Amino acid sequence: MKIQNEIMLITYADSMGKNIRELHGVLDRHYKNAVGGVHILPFFPSSADRGFAPMRYDVVDESFGTFDDIEALGKEYYLMFDFMVNHISASSEYFRDFLEKKDESEYKDMFIRYKDFWESGEPTQEQTDLIYKRKPRAPYIEAKFADGTTEKVWCTFCEEQIDLDISKDKTKKFIADTIREMCRRGASVIRLDAFAYAVKKPGTSCFFIEPDIWELLYDIERIASEGGADILPEIHEHYTIPMKIADKGFWIYDFALPVLTLHALYNHTGKYLKNWLLKCPMKQFTTLDTHDGIGIVDVKDLLPDEEIDKVKDQMYVKGANVKMIYSSEAYNNLDIYQVNTTYYSALGDNDSAYLLARAIQFFAPGIPQVYYVGMLAGSNDIELMERTKNGRDINRHYYTVEDVEKEQSRPVVQKLKELMEMRNTHPAFSLDGTIEVGADGDRLVITRKYGSDSITLNADLSTYQFDIKKSLS
Repeated sequence: MKIQNEIMLITYADSMGKNIRELHGVLDRHYKNAVGGVHILPFFPSSADRGFAPMRYDVVDESFGTFDDIEALGKEYYLMFDFMVNHISASSEYFRDFLEKKDESEYKDMFIRYKDFWESGEPTQEQTDLIYKRKPRAPYIEAKFADGTTEKVWCTFCEEQIDLDISKDKTKKFIADTIREMCRRGASVIRLDAFAYAVKKPGTSCFFIEPDIWELLYDIERIASEGGADILPEIHEHYTIPMKIADKGFWIYDFALPVLTLHALYNHTGKYLKNWLLKCPMKQFTTLDTHDGIGIVDVKDLLPDEEIDKVKDQMYVKGANVKMIYSSEAYNNLDIYQVNTTYYSALGDNDSAYLLARAIQFFAPGIPQVYYVGMLAGSNDIELMERTKNGRDINRHYYTVEDVEKEQSRPVVQKLKELMEMRNTHPAFSLDGTIEVGADGDRLVITRKYGSDSITLNADLSTYQFDIKKSLS
């Protein structure tokens, strides 16, 4: 199924029910008209990071179901799959074979060995400082081979996520085979996770390295388009990088919208939000919440630095159980530029503020994505986070089928569902249409138009009250 201009749910395979079949039942029962697509977060066998350390892509994790379940879901909802273009699991057959056979392994070229990558076998301090990295040192693990030797192998994220050498033919074949299989299994969109990290060159930041990154993107696009799928590069960085990608006709994420919307609601002004809504492209997926924290780096230069600092502080003051420590090393936070919280709790568990935030998202350019916790207006799950000591788990609550049923009785969940159904059905939200935005003091007015159809959001950013006026030809 091709992409539809209808709201996409983001969920794990076991977060609304215990598997894909139960998820399918929940959607058919409660969200048939509110959700048009589903981004099922990585559902392949994985050794870490809740699916983002995939061991293989040719089977579904048996605890979630089978590809038959995925394909059945895909007959009713357009689907997004994740491809971790930057890395593969340390527990994968590829890396385990490399550790066992070293230079005799057929997979040896798939990994970035320091001895081959760096001229002296190690980066200089100057080269290390240039790397855009998640760790305070050069990104590597000490690979221990069966023959007793060790050597450094590139590893950007956790030790179970080993970086791939995308310059080698073996890796290129692996990428092509994986993309083709995803298309065959019903992917409408393939999300390229950690895409900007994939190209490495000595003496550079090893992040979004041009022109090589474009060659990779166009190669993947060609293979995906042959299989009938679109691609979506995932990049958390300065807004100008995704805008470059948008300028070349690709789908992008709007990761700036979450913080800009919080700033507007906290400070009762739509000044900065208006500027962004008039600048960002229509061919994008919008978010307020995802399986990760709320990204701060994405609004650099869209908000003044002092306003960015202010909105971060406000999250901790105005949010419900939003604490600085939950986004720190104490809770295994990898990224200091994210705040770990549900979006509902970031708004103080305030139903009115939360519904206005969603209305703003639905009127913004692009196709809205709604994370499953957000779809149920979920509060911070302190109990789960304390059990795992993973800050991101604050926003990864597990709902049973019965839990989802119970949540449907909450007025905020019912009203959100009505907003979602409106966004899916009103023709003025066409991606070929236009947007007009007015921001005067605490008043925000957004109008979407397509042909002779229009729809207008009139909002009070102080009281969080809003109304929607519709006009159909």
